[in-house]
Amino acid sequence: MILAAGRGERMRPLTDTLPKPLLEVGGKPLIVWHIERLAKVGITDIVINHAWLGHKIEETLGNGNQFGVAIQYSPEAPNGLETAGGIANALPLLGEQPFLVINGDIWCDWNPMQAVAIVDRLHNASAQAWLLMVNNPPHHPEGDFHLDQRGLLHNNGDAANKLTFSGIGVYHPSFFEGLGAQQSVPLAPLLRLAMQNHLVEGDRHTGQWVDVGTPDRLALLNRQLNAQHQ
Repeated sequence: MILAAGRGERMRPLTDTLPKPLLEVGGKPLIVWHIERLAKVGITDIVINHAWLGHKIEETLGNGNQFGVAIQYSPEAPNGLETAGGIANALPLLGEQPFLVINGDIWCDWNPMQAVAIVDRLHNASAQAWLLMVNNPPHHPEGDFHLDQRGLLHNNGDAANKLTFSGIGVYHPSFFEGLGAQQSVPLAPLLRLAMQNHLVEGDRHTGQWVDVGTPDRLALLNRQLNAQHQ
């Protein structure tokens, strides 16, 4: 699942007429980078949620044939359902097995093929969720969660020992048990609660990752990608 329902307030005025995942970087929309990376490793069944200007996402991506994937859409009201609510609302399209979720407004060189092994881990362990963690960027120096030597994530610990959640995760459907369709629920409180019961695992990614949350970071990433492909 690719999360594409955010309003993109910090990106205004760019997002006044275009949903944030369709903003171009390195010659193509942000969300297309994700779709092509997934298709390259054979992950071809994709669900995309949308809210603000969601019709433009459907018009641009269609059914996914042009990328060699099959896209289904999970529409939400204009204000969206927050992250956990959006995922829970899409569960009928995602099935009963653990699934990969990627924020549509990030750029990352992580190989999504690794999700296959992570799905197996969630099948064979008590954990209900797995998060890809990255080093804290300058705009988020306090980090989010602490990753211990066993691969478990915790909400406690000082900022010096915390990493930042990349916006890439694998979840078992049971993680969203009890959440109804069209219910607005943020993800972070659910993760913190699950961490208290040792139900969230993680790994650290040391490659390139960008939270494309502001026009300045979008422009910087665009320059970097264009330089890499010259």
